[in-house]
Amino acid sequence: MSTTRKSRIPAILDKYESELLVEQQANLRQRGLVKEADLRSQCTRFLDLLKRATQRGNVTDINAPEWQEIRDMLAEISRWRGQQGFTPSETASFVFSFKKPFFERLRREYAGDAAGLAEETWLSNELFDRLGLFTTEVYQQGREEVIARQQQEMLELSTPVVKLWEGILALPLIGTLDSARTQTVMESLLQKIVQTGAELAILDITGVPTVDTLVAQHLIRTVTAARLMGAECIISGIRPQIAQTIVHLGVDLAGIATKATLADAFALALRKAGLTVGKMNVQH
Repeated sequence: MSTTRKSRIPAILDKYESELLVEQQANLRQRGLVKEADLRSQCTRFLDLLKRATQRGNVTDINAPEWQEIRDMLAEISRWRGQQGFTPSETASFVFSFKKPFFERLRREYAGDAAGLAEETWLSNELFDRLGLFTTEVYQQGREEVIARQQQEMLELSTPVVKLWEGILALPLIGTLDSARTQTVMESLLQKIVQTGAELAILDITGVPTVDTLVAQHLIRTVTAARLMGAECIISGIRPQIAQTIVHLGVDLAGIATKATLADAFALALRKAGLTVGKMNVQH
């Protein structure tokens, strides 16, 4: 269909507005996914914005400026439905529920004009499919944002910086230490160093399953960053297998204090801080 031919979509939307609104709500109501008041409000707003956009003459390019309001409205609905646990098809049904009522009015208007009906049907189908696809794209983006945020929150929770003593911090690492996590580890540690003024920090790698060249480099980066903030680091959890691996890889940890256990590292940190721990004589 030529884009120069004036479409009758805006006129049909205006003429059958009340009927289209009732039938779209009825189609969506059968699914029972949204409260009645919200459903009525959303459908009314959608039809109003749809009329306004198509009346400006462009019924094909939903990325044009005149479609901005309806895109914003559909994006809002899609994100909300994604947060509520709706599926992509349930989200897209908001737009697709409008197709059947509209096509019935389209056939009524073009009764006896097969060529005109075919052209307008093709144009309308393309329009609603694009709007429906837009809702699923926004839905997917919203879900990905939620997943990324949850992963970041879990990452932050998995790297807690603990204050063991005045001026002594500990950062127990559990799981794989990759580039992204190293960045989070460094940020958490440096922030805590600034907050507490700590001069000693223990990086405990007891829970790190394997140490390769990359993991060792990440540890050295963290130690270097801490030193720049005025804090000395001690690495604990150096098991025999890890020690052999580090030697085999030729990783240079010179200048970095290492201990087999967190307890040994804490004892060393206390000595470096000029503190001693002794047994109390308890009299019975």
